[in-house]
Amino acid sequence: MRDLSPGSYQLKLDKDGYQPLNFPNVKLRSGELLSLDLKLNPVLTTAPTNKGPSGLPGTAPLPGVAPETTPTGTYPGLRKPQSAGPPGPLAIAPEQVPQDSANFSPDPDRWDATMPEWDRYGKPGEFPYTRSHWYDPFNRSKVKGDEPIFGQRWFFNFTGTSLTSIDARRLPVPSGVAAENPGSSDFFGRGGQGFVSENLRLSFDLFRGDTSFRPVDFRIRFTPEVNLNFLQTRERGLVNIDVREGIARFDQHTGIQEAFVEAKLHDLSPNFDFVSVRAGIQQFTSDFRGFLFSEEQPGVRIFGNLRSNRINYNLAYFYFLEKDTNSGLNTFNQRHQQVYIGNVYIQDFLAKGYTTEFSFHYNRDDPSIHFDENDFLVRPAPVGAVVNHGILTHGIRAYYLGWTSNGHIGRLNVSHAFYQALGHDTFNAIAGRRVDINARMAALELSVDKDWARFRTSFFYSSGDGSNKSGIFRTDGTAHGFDTIVDETHFAGGAFSFWDNEGIRLTGSGVALVNPGSLLPSLRSNKEEGQANFVNPGIYIANVGADFDVTPKIRAFVNGNYLRFDRTEPLEAILFQSPIRHSIGTDLGVGVEYRPPLTENIVITGGASTLLPGDGFKDIYNGRVLFSVFSTVRLVF
Repeated sequence: MRDLSPGSYQLKLDKDGYQPLNFPNVKLRSGELLSLDLKLNPVLTTAPTNKGPSGLPGTAPLPGVAPETTPTGTYPGLRKPQSAGPPGPLAIAPEQVPQDSANFSPDPDRWDATMPEWDRYGKPGEFPYTRSHWYDPFNRSKVKGDEPIFGQRWFFNFTGTSLTSIDARRLPVPSGVAAENPGSSDFFGRGGQGFVSENLRLSFDLFRGDTSFRPVDFRIRFTPEVNLNFLQTRERGLVNIDVREGIARFDQHTGIQEAFVEAKLHDLSPNFDFVSVRAGIQQFTSDFRGFLFSEEQPGVRIFGNLRSNRINYNLAYFYFLEKDTNSGLNTFNQRHQQVYIGNVYIQDFLAKGYTTEFSFHYNRDDPSIHFDENDFLVRPAPVGAVVNHGILTHGIRAYYLGWTSNGHIGRLNVSHAFYQALGHDTFNAIAGRRVDINARMAALELSVDKDWARFRTSFFYSSGDGSNKSGIFRTDGTAHGFDTIVDETHFAGGAFSFWDNEGIRLTGSGVALVNPGSLLPSLRSNKEEGQANFVNPGIYIANVGADFDVTPKIRAFVNGNYLRFDRTEPLEAILFQSPIRHSIGTDLGVGVEYRPPLTENIVITGGASTLLPGDGFKDIYNGRVLFSVFSTVRLVF
């Protein structure tokens, strides 16, 4: 039982209306109106002139309502439950509520109750209640979904996000075709680059239903995003395949990142278990860390929960749009790729606080030819047989069986993932033939929180492919190198890992050793516009790191990775170079995150990372240390 101070409370009359009620003293059992003990002091008055037999105001019952006796007296207007069992709602019929009463007054709009200006400490400016403004996201505002935009159940929520990114880095890049500068005659040129990007995202969300304890009944969301980006390099042939385009590029693009309709199909239980459908361009990440699929694409998704929200599920189908090369945003061109996903999450699996997921993915990527916005061939990848025998298109049919988890078992935080890939590629350019797919990926992170610090260690593995007989790359017709659909991995350091955050091209061959936001050395031309490649070297990553809550506003990060190829035969086949050793190197990073208002509305992140090359990386490139210094500013309204 807990006491509530005297004030204005509301009793529910029907599904749409509420009536305020002034009680000097109210006690709530279980915190809900459904079980309410009234202890009025001294009596509940209904009208000064309505006198009962005792001659005191308020003791006469209202017409048609039996008095309810409580330990402190008899009070009219309170309906007594008619049957045993859980207490029903305390109800007062609207026609029985006196309109001129010291305790009852009509309030047709429960969302527009005026907050008093209370001088809390007797000092100027110290007020617990602030009047709302349309431009203030922290107080009541119709544009932030705090009160209906029309009627009693229709709400509107606008979210504006600005993300500004700056990155100064050094990467291994080929020297320009026109060796006009001293030092550029070597195969690898000057790798210094500067990149600036600005994303402005505007989300308009109209929905019906109070979402505090239940899913929305109906929703329409529309989210355009504008990107401006600038890249400055020190070698030609990087910003565009045409070396006459120079060493700098400015580009802009506007994409539609969300445009969907959502409707609740059915309530499955009194505990708000439900099933809903969402159709249109929508964001979807299929696991906890973005290991396999994270995209904003057109699709249809059926989702919901069971057993009081303990079980969550998704059935999804996506038909891809092409991406703009330099911004990563959607275009209006069809990609000819389809993805089917089914997953189920089980909370408190084996231990309370530990959630596990089982999933199935099917990637159907049809044969096609595509050049990106900078005129580079990205589909099929310009490598192997495609280079030697002309453009040979191929299709991919890949199936993924997955088991992932995230949560804690006692004091130990646990996150893991395992995926098995099956299927076939009609023609793999590196293998030079049709290949069946049999590859796997595994990841495990363990961490412990101690006071204001989290200490973590993790391990990541993706299988590699290939055998080398007499210096000639051969395959047995089965591709063992693991690749994803479109990953956006947050693991082993994330943004504070050079390997994960920066893309490294493979000697200008038109394929990447690793793409930004990925841990896999998949040898695909482009993560978003290219096709999955299951003939790749694979990788081992051992990670240690720590996160520190220095102050409530400042978090610091320290990260270290050791990276090693699983197999090197695919690299040897592409580069016509043997042997290539397995060590990639050591990846170190530090960073800080600052939130000035103690919310996610302003977040400033900065950091630095470096890759110290190992023997295998030196065999492919050279021994120059790679580095990145970056900063992001995120503003949200």
